[in-house]
Formats: sequence, C-alpha cells, structure tokens
Amino acid sequence: MLAWKNGGSSSEARISFETPELLWKVLTAKRWEILKTMTNADTLAIREIARRVGRDVKAVHGDIHALLNAGILEKNDGGILFPYDAVHVDFMLEAA
Repeated sequence: MLAWKNGGSSSEARISFETPELLWKVLTAKRWEILKTMTNADTLAIREIARRVGRDVKAVHGDIHALLNAGILEKNDGGILFPYDAVHVDFMLEAA
C-alpha cells in the first residue's frame, strides 16, 4: 500500500501485508469507509468518526484501533488523523 500526502506527491509511506487475505482482513469495507470519511479531514474524535459513518461508537473504536495498529491512522492529542490525500493498493495474484 502506498500513500500520497499533501497534493499528490508520493511519500515514503508504505505498508506491506504478508498475504492478500491479511490485507482484506485489515482493510475491511467498513474500515475503507472510515478512511474515505477521514480523507482531507483534520484530526477527529472517534465519536465524530462514528457519527460521520453512521455506526456505533464501540464498533468504530475497534476499527480505528485496527487501523492504528496497521500504521494507517495516527493518534495525536486531538484525536485520530488520516494523514494522507490518497491511498494506492497494489498486489499481484499468482497461481497457487
């Protein structure tokens, strides 16, 4: 996964997953929705993220921590930040 910061210039931010299955385990559809909602937003509290995606705070809290643990989101004094303008996911499917 490669992320772009500040106006589309490629940054050095890369997150690798051992398998495509692990990628999809971490980046579920609901977590993608969180990332889409947080794109180009300032730091947000978990309650505000939950409100914006229309989901339960407890469930969003778990998803936020999974994304923090994967290094996709950042935590600061004001809350949670998605510091990128865009994300590109690239993987190769090979014969078993």
